[in-house]
Amino acid sequence: MSVNLTKGQKISLEKEAGGSLNRVVMGLGWDAVKSKGFLGFGAKSADIDLDASCVLFDDANKPVDVVWFRQLKSRDGSIFHSGDNRTGAGDGDDEQINVALQSVPANVRSIVFTVNSFTGQSFAQVENAYCRLVSAENGKEVARFNLSVQGQHNAQIMAKLYRHNGEWKMHAIGENGAGRTFDDLLPQIAAHL
Repeated sequence: MSVNLTKGQKISLEKEAGGSLNRVVMGLGWDAVKSKGFLGFGAKSADIDLDASCVLFDDANKPVDVVWFRQLKSRDGSIFHSGDNRTGAGDGDDEQINVALQSVPANVRSIVFTVNSFTGQSFAQVENAYCRLVSAENGKEVARFNLSVQGQHNAQIMAKLYRHNGEWKMHAIGENGAGRTFDDLLPQIAAHL
C-alpha cells in the first residue's frame, strides 16, 4: 500500500518498499481539462504541458546536474527521463524519471523533484494530476502526491530524496511556486536543502 504524502512528511524509502530499494521511478500524470462548449457541442481539451524535472545537489547544496525535458539523462547515466509529454493524453504516467539509486555518484547528497506547468496553467486547471514514487524492481507504488488540489499555482517543489546514514530517504516538500521550468524554482529549493 502506498503512502499518500502530505507536505513536510518524511519517509524511509527502504521501509516503505519493504526492503532494499535500488531503483525508483518518479511518475507524473495528468489529464487535460475539457471545455464544455456551447449547448454540449464543440467540447474540446486544452493542451496542458506539465513537466517533471529533478535537480541533483552536492554536499555544499550546489546544483551539479539536472534531468528534464531538455536533458533526458544525467551526465553519469544514473538518472533518465522518459521524454516530454505535451498534452497529458493517455492513461497512467505521462512522464517518468528513472533513478538508479546505487549508481548515483557519491558526491550527490540530494535529488529534488519538481513539477512545472510549461504552458502556464495553474494546477487548479489540471484534472487528475499526481506524482508518485514507484519501486522499479517490483512496480510497487511507494508514495503518491496529489497535485490537482494545489490551487492557483503553476509549479511545485514536490519532494527530495536524500542520503542519511547510508540509506535513501524521502522528504515530501509539497511547496507551491511559480515558474515554467525548474530553473525558476531554484531560489525556493535552496530553503529545503
